[in-house]
Order: sequence, then C-alpha cells, then structure tokens
Amino acid sequence: AGTENVPAIVGFGKACTLAKEEIAGNERTIRQLRDRLLAALPEKIEHLYINGHPEKRLPNNVNISVEFVEGEGMFLFLDQKGIYVSSGSACASKSLKMSHVLSAIQVDPAVGQGSILITLSKYNTGEDIDYLLAEFPPIVKKLRDMSPLYGYFLKTGQRRAAGPGTDYEH
Repeated sequence: AGTENVPAIVGFGKACTLAKEEIAGNERTIRQLRDRLLAALPEKIEHLYINGHPEKRLPNNVNISVEFVEGEGMFLFLDQKGIYVSSGSACASKSLKMSHVLSAIQVDPAVGQGSILITLSKYNTGEDIDYLLAEFPPIVKKLRDMSPLYGYFLKTGQRRAAGPGTDYEH
C-alpha cells in the first residue's frame, strides 16, 4: 500500500518506447555479428559443432561444442582474456552435467561437455568478433594439448577406446 512510484513508471514507459524504436536495427546488427561468428569458428577450429539450428535461432545466440575440450576450461581461459561466455545454463550452474537442452537435441555427451554459449548484444562490435576469433583458437589448442582424449584421437583416429559403451557417432 502507498503511493505509486510515478517517476519509475514514466521511466519504464520511456525505456519501452526507446527499445521498440531500436529493436529492428539492433536485431539486424546482432544477427550479422552472430552469422559472422558462426561461419568463422568452424573454419578456425576443427571438431567444432554449432548446437541448434543454423538459422532458426535467436539473433544473439551462439551455442557451440568443441570436441576434446571441457566447457569449463574454455570458460576460464576466455575469462582471462576479457571474453565472457557461459559454460552451461543458469538453471544448472552448480551442476557439471551437460545441459538438458543439448541432451534434448541429442548432442553426444562427450561433445556436449565442451559446450559454451556466447551471447551477443547491441554493444558488441566487429572488433569484438575479431578479438574472439583471434584469441579462441589458441585457447582450444592449449586445452587440447593437455587432453588425453585428443592425444588418443591423434594417435589412433578413434574418438574413444574400444569397449562396452564406447561407440561414438557424430
């Protein structure tokens, strides 16, 4: 009970008006950045998979999986470079399990553990994309150099050792 916060109500109305005026231009700009990133990343990093539909996705969404690398490792190294990503959904941030969304679209768990979400906004620029494209491949290389699974793959051409439950198709 009490007096309504009229300045906040007016401010919110103005914010909605500005957002409505900017939304189409922002979406176009963000979509161009996203599409550039989605096209360039697989060219720069082998065994990288785009999660979700290539076109039917939010304009700011870049969800990828990098095989032979853990998402948490990429998250930490990118953070050190000032590149902020997510290695899982916010609702499962305390869990080390693969995202339920990636499970639902049938991403192999071995690949899905190496997933990150890059979210773009109207504040991102082409220079930000250039920076990510320059810094990300060496991070993946560094992590793969430490990966016994990647070492095994390089020696044998097989993604997993033979044995029960180790079949792999992607």
